[in-house]
Amino acid sequence: MGKLAKWLGIIFAVIILSISTFLFAMGYHDGPLEIISGGAFKTGELSPAPSDWSALKDRSTIEFQTLDPISSRTVWVATYEGRLFIVSGYMNQWYAAIWKQWPHYLENDNRILLRIDGNLYQQRLERVMTDPAVVPVLNELSRKYLGGAEVTSAAQVTNGDTWMYEIVDR
Repeated sequence: MGKLAKWLGIIFAVIILSISTFLFAMGYHDGPLEIISGGAFKTGELSPAPSDWSALKDRSTIEFQTLDPISSRTVWVATYEGRLFIVSGYMNQWYAAIWKQWPHYLENDNRILLRIDGNLYQQRLERVMTDPAVVPVLNELSRKYLGGAEVTSAAQVTNGDTWMYEIVDR
């Protein structure tokens, strides 16, 4: 039994070390890998942002990078009347703190870079809580990702469980 415990301990330590090394290395990677946060964008061409984001209506995800601290991630996206939105859900849940740090970064610096199809857009994230677009944006997110159940209330945004952001010009 002692040898088995020793080998299990070694295997566990190797797994933990491997995961830690991978996550550390991702901080230097050119952007995120799906749900794994990445480092600064190293590729992409700086482009002027469109005035109408409707072309992204059926786009599943986009990448964005915060500037302070530098970190990138892949997020779901919704458009409404040419405006572009992202959300961060589960913000009132204790476990959200494990992977939802980026909304807190924006309190000090809301500048971001978007990377879409190799283009980089210098933008800002502006938190939305009472805009008339809240319910339509939640419905669009529901249509795209949650099976289309109609949302009739903005409560999840106004109570802080979901933080909604509009992507706006700098």
